Amino acid sequence: MIGSKKYMDRLREIPTPFYFYDMDLLRDTLEAVTSEAGKYGYKIHYAMKANFNDRILATMKKYRLGMDCVSGGEVRRAIECGIAPSAIVFAGVAKTDEEIRYGLEQGIFSFNCESREELEVIDSLAGAMGKTADIALRINPDVEPMTHKHISTGKADNKFGISYQEVDQVIEELTELKNLNIVGLHFHIGSQITEMKPFEYLSLRVNTIQDWFEQKGFHLKHINVGGGFGIDYTDPNAHPIPDFASYFAVFNRNLRLREGQTVHFELGRSIVGQCGELLTTVLYNKVTASGIRMALVDAGFTELMRPALYGASHRIENLSASGESLQVYTVAGPICESTDVFARDLPLPITRRGDLLRLMSAGAYGRAMSSNYNLREFPREIFSDDLN
Repeated sequence: MIGSKKYMDRLREIPTPFYFYDMDLLRDTLEAVTSEAGKYGYKIHYAMKANFNDRILATMKKYRLGMDCVSGGEVRRAIECGIAPSAIVFAGVAKTDEEIRYGLEQGIFSFNCESREELEVIDSLAGAMGKTADIALRINPDVEPMTHKHISTGKADNKFGISYQEVDQVIEELTELKNLNIVGLHFHIGSQITEMKPFEYLSLRVNTIQDWFEQKGFHLKHINVGGGFGIDYTDPNAHPIPDFASYFAVFNRNLRLREGQTVHFELGRSIVGQCGELLTTVLYNKVTASGIRMALVDAGFTELMRPALYGASHRIENLSASGESLQVYTVAGPICESTDVFARDLPLPITRRGDLLRLMSAGAYGRAMSSNYNLREFPREIFSDDLN
């Protein structure tokens, strides 16, 4: 049994909506990912954008994970939580001058650079500060990630990374940028990828691109293949921990590394996704004129944006019902927008006012994407360690 079912008596006393984190599951997941990555000497940087709660970050630190940041605020939070700057990579397609200066002051491991102009800006800022910036070139490899188009980042028409078509020009310009030190290449093709083929294709593309750089006289210390490994949203109870063994084995089989070269990963969802869930209470039931039976709950897209943002699906369970016949519901929230719907045509046990529902697999991009639209309060976060 995973998640809130183990703590129902305590959780019923807490006003909803709130996020609940199964910290035992988080630690088990960290044990699995670090063990499998350790077989090959791979380095993991946790993708902070998935969940930046201080207690989550403190747990990552205990397992000696670095941090993958996509804003100056995330870099600052990581450092405030005790993460060594030398373990922080800073990506992001549009870094501000202020964010870059802060990263330079702290001496972070690498700026993952995403455009020719960004290279020029970092070079100029570093020079003005009397520093040399360690950078990795984020190359857009034009690999199909086989995921939702809104979370694809490595296709030719995505905004992310330096186009593989302009790498020649970038190489020529790099000789003029004296305040940059190229330490590696960076790639990231998308998110919630559950097939292994895209990672195999990425590895082969990395090999080709690295060969090309080597021919130009660049010998790189690091290869960063990003993250994107997905989780099972359909049946999280059956697969609470992703198959990290198969994931890392794909890269081990297909990447051609140079002596002493390290491989870095930026994993987020696959680490924290399954340990978190959103608890919400049924406020009302109604049937529309078209015959749709609705369960209206006290959580909305202000608490969990993913279904409204790109049609994401989360498993929903009624924790108050047991052994009752099923009815088909649309589960919707209180926000004054028609897109505030968590699920349609969902079979659930007969659902009544006051029933407690859980939306599973919400540890990643749940609380982190919440807002106070409609002047709603941000949801609380409850940890299993506090209930033991």
